[in-house]
Amino acid sequence: MREITTLTEFTEQIKGKERVYLLVYKKGTGVSDCAFSAVKEAAEISKMENVFYVDAPTYPEIHKYYGVTSAPSLLVFEKGQLKDMVKGCHDTQFYKQLFENAVFQQRVQNSTQQKSVTVYSTPTCPWCNTLKSFLRKNGIVFTDIDVSRDHEAARQMVSATGQQGVPQANIGGEWVVGFDQKKIKRLLNIQTQ
Repeated sequence: MREITTLTEFTEQIKGKERVYLLVYKKGTGVSDCAFSAVKEAAEISKMENVFYVDAPTYPEIHKYYGVTSAPSLLVFEKGQLKDMVKGCHDTQFYKQLFENAVFQQRVQNSTQQKSVTVYSTPTCPWCNTLKSFLRKNGIVFTDIDVSRDHEAARQMVSATGQQGVPQANIGGEWVVGFDQKKIKRLLNIQTQ
């Protein structure tokens, strides 16, 4: 893991990279130190090179730019764009799985036929994180749209489903409102383990 101190430095680091992680944390607080330790260990175990961290109070420009409202938060960038945000502290195994599933997803993305999956979520929604973790665990490639930031996508979602709540997912053109695990498994042909 490498420390980032300026937004310019970080934007240079993510150029041309498929996937990059940035841990925004508050050094010296229990939950943030927990996340820092777990992310660092998971990155070492998984041999992930594109994992960065920033101490939010010391370098506030970065978390303000990305709209991060709580620390710790692990930001996931794909091709330079913020795609996901995992809040709080999770164990090393959770982050290891997150990193390894990302590598797996990149390998299989072009070799398998999977229905397109778009998740509509907000950073503060626990069920949204549960849904995204479930998809990652099962090797499902998905696009995450933060409807708290993308108001046009939020309008389209409500127009399509009549529902304002999140999470919602569009799987191959069929909408799933909430974390309906049974329906998601059926639509994506996920076998119960």
